[in-house]
Formats: sequence, structure tokens, C-alpha cells
Amino acid sequence: MTRDESSASYAIICYNVRTYQSAGIVQVIKGLHNAETTVKRFQEGQSSHEHQEGWRYIFEKTDLKAGMDPAEATRLRQEQLEMRESKALREEMIAATVRRAPLR
Repeated sequence: MTRDESSASYAIICYNVRTYQSAGIVQVIKGLHNAETTVKRFQEGQSSHEHQEGWRYIFEKTDLKAGMDPAEATRLRQEQLEMRESKALREEMIAATVRRAPLR
């Protein structure tokens, strides 16, 4: 494990693989090994009904602070996702405009 992996923060996210609905961040953990262990613990504690409905736990590297409030972490993550999506749409609009611009 690299130094970055052991010191980085990871968001543990609950989402539904059938509907793609996110239930948000349930915990922000420091260290890759801790994130892997925590996801496994959440999955083992999950009811068979929840699992059958498609609910799963994943983790992703984040710049959020380990130990922060899950609701606040979810809100901040959503803002970051919306900003990235907005930027990508703007870049695509610019690229489309450039492609349609007449040559002189």
C-alpha cells in the first residue's frame, strides 16, 4: 500500500445497483485498508432484503475530511459532482460551437 493510499480519505457510499439511486455517504474513512474493511462490514451487516433490492456499498477516494458528518459529506459531494457535470457540459457546448463555426 502506498503512503497516499494509507493517508487518503475514502467516502463509503450506499447506492442501488438496480435504480442507480444513491442513499449518500454513510461514512468518510482514512486509509484504503480501512475503507475496504468498512465496506465489507457494512455489506455483512446488510439484510438479505436490502441486498435483494439492489443496495450495495462502494468506496471512492475523496478530498472530504475523514470522520465528517455523513449528511454534510453527501451535500458537499453532490455539489462537487454538479460542478464537474456543469463544467463538462460547458466544454461540450464550446467544442460543438467550434465544430460548427465556418472556416474563413
